[in-house]
Amino acid sequence: MSKNNSETVTISKAEYESLKSHCAQLESELNWLKEQLQISKKKTFGSNSERTEQLYEQMSLFFNEAEALEDTENRNTEITVEQYKRKQKNGCFDKLPENIETYTVEHKLSEEERKCPECGEEMEVIGKKVTKHLEMIPAQVRIREDVYFTYACKKCHENEADTPVIETPQPNPVIKGSFASAQAIAHLMTQKFVMHSPLYRQEQELKQRGIELSRQTMSNWLITASKLWLEPLYERMKELLLKESVLHADETTLQVLKTKDKPTATKSYMWLYRTSGCCKTPIVLYDYRPNRKAENAESFLKEFKGYLHTDGYKAYRGIDDVTIVGCWAHARRRFCEALEVLPEEQRKGSTAAIALDYCGKLYVIEKKLKDESPEDRPKERQKQTKPLLDAFFAWAKSLRNIAPKSKLGKAVNYLIEEEPYLRRYIEDGRLEIDNNRAERSIKPFVIGRKNWLFANTPSGAKASATAFSIIETAKENDLDPYEYLKCVFTKAPNLQENESIDILLPWNTPDNCHTKATHSTE
Repeated sequence: MSKNNSETVTISKAEYESLKSHCAQLESELNWLKEQLQISKKKTFGSNSERTEQLYEQMSLFFNEAEALEDTENRNTEITVEQYKRKQKNGCFDKLPENIETYTVEHKLSEEERKCPECGEEMEVIGKKVTKHLEMIPAQVRIREDVYFTYACKKCHENEADTPVIETPQPNPVIKGSFASAQAIAHLMTQKFVMHSPLYRQEQELKQRGIELSRQTMSNWLITASKLWLEPLYERMKELLLKESVLHADETTLQVLKTKDKPTATKSYMWLYRTSGCCKTPIVLYDYRPNRKAENAESFLKEFKGYLHTDGYKAYRGIDDVTIVGCWAHARRRFCEALEVLPEEQRKGSTAAIALDYCGKLYVIEKKLKDESPEDRPKERQKQTKPLLDAFFAWAKSLRNIAPKSKLGKAVNYLIEEEPYLRRYIEDGRLEIDNNRAERSIKPFVIGRKNWLFANTPSGAKASATAFSIIETAKENDLDPYEYLKCVFTKAPNLQENESIDILLPWNTPDNCHTKATHSTE
């Protein structure tokens, strides 16, 4: 028989409470470490998508991911085939474009081959088979030599009179003293800021074609052209932007190497400001700043009065005459993260799942009101959205015993702290439920940054901000960035004194700049 070696120790109530509190603290720290491990695994091995249907599809919630809704026509559909049903797989249904140049090559038999094998007579065409193929021709590089003739009167010269001399007018080049053309700079700029191809890659590609053009020269072209012709256009767009009554704002990091009085590793920032969906002429502007201080937003928006959609960053909240509108996408995202760190068997019915159900219902209402006019939308929001918001915030405030440093605790605290801003979108029919419009606009810059990594100098970062602004505004107005830039670099140097820069604004450009236009080499 084994002896029982257990020993009873008597402690005071105060010591017991202290140990109990210590155990609770250790358990809280253990749960936090488990969360961090789960988050680390998700970042390393999981999908980066924020879509959440797969996480809790089994819960039959009404939540739909607004940022990544799929076209219902592309979803799996059931097809009846005689006595059974099968699911049609989603596929990639490519098709040849209808708006590009098409040429025809006819393949005919020779006279000898057309002779009838029976009687020797020439056979006639009775039908044809047509096949189509997509040809891709690499970008053409060529030199344009402009010759401007000078004219004089031969008769006056023979009569020894004053001989009139007339020169052919020569338009101003995009950069004086340079062999850069409007087409060349537009192409380099489009390749870098639309296709995200760094200048060193473009340098290598040109070298393969026998063109020795250094990235330093290309960089100087882009900075000079941006400063001369795009910055005035940027400033005019800024004037028009600040006259709007509803804007969106966001910011992201940027590394600038040669920054004065600042270590290389220090982060700089690219701030973004853009018009809302209620504006007929969209404008997207980037603003390079060496830091993320509130004074940057105050400086840019000092002439603006109205609603500003932002995330929870407090730098925007001290600006005079600006009313902040919160972002439900950010609030929802935190509950998505809280749900992801839970074991799968604990997700259904969890606090995070209930919060996401509330968020989903809010987005469902907005989807239904999408086609309503800005005048009618507030009435429906007061009727449908406000009771749901009241219930959601009352439920969130009733939650107890949630570790404040946990993902769920942070999500709940963010929701409660942001309540006044998250409620604000129901006040005006022009306002939106989230700030995704700004996030979508800043995404091209983030993708580009992954390719060219950094800006070399502050002047380069400013030129990049200006170029991105002009290009993204052109895209928002359904313009072909290359055709639009080519138009600006051709016309801007030759504007007359009585001509306004407004004729170069994206919504005032010729039809050949629209997205259906093909790239011309003329």
